[in-house]
Amino acid sequence: MRNFDVLLWDIDGTLLDFAAAESAAVKSLFREFRLGECSDEMVARYAAINKRWWESLERGEKTKPEILVGRFEEFFAGEGIDAALAPEFNELYQIRLGDTVAFHDDSYGLVEGLRGKIPQYAVSNGTVTAQTRKLKNSGLDRLFDGVFLSEEIGYEKPARGFFDAVFAALGPVDRARTLIVGDSLTSDITGGVRAGIKTCWYNPSGSANKTGPQPDYEIRNLSEILAIL
Repeated sequence: MRNFDVLLWDIDGTLLDFAAAESAAVKSLFREFRLGECSDEMVARYAAINKRWWESLERGEKTKPEILVGRFEEFFAGEGIDAALAPEFNELYQIRLGDTVAFHDDSYGLVEGLRGKIPQYAVSNGTVTAQTRKLKNSGLDRLFDGVFLSEEIGYEKPARGFFDAVFAALGPVDRARTLIVGDSLTSDITGGVRAGIKTCWYNPSGSANKTGPQPDYEIRNLSEILAIL
């Protein structure tokens, strides 16, 4: 491509609609655990808790095992549900997350169209169980040149160690000609800035940037990436 040699894609919230998968997973498990109906309002409360716990992971305040179970413990306590169910609920939740696949902006067609034109890699903080399942079910695993998961690397985005491990695996790559595309300012954009690569913030809702890190590019639709590349 004219401007870049390597393209790094975030998965949840970028190529795939994480909110849809999250809602379907939580609601299906409420039925399976016989916890009653899980309303959209309850899912929204869980999503807010989940976001806060993941941000604490990105800041290095908690470990992944702590946040995976802790978010459900907090959610269940607030809903009057036995928090002791959290570990088992989370274990099955990782599997259910991969059962619902919804693409953002025909992301599958976009990645497929770029295949062979620029090396494309997935970079994700999601668990191995959830990400492996959703990548397989979406078909994206057959399009990427490689997949990098924080759980396997040992570092979470935005840690410099995550990106150092990625580039160690890729071999000689000009970081100035590497672009990461993601929806998270605190994870993808902050991590990209720390790693010395170019960053593109996927911001479909047009949210204001109140977190500090400034992306090199900002897009509302994933197809806009073609003009940047």
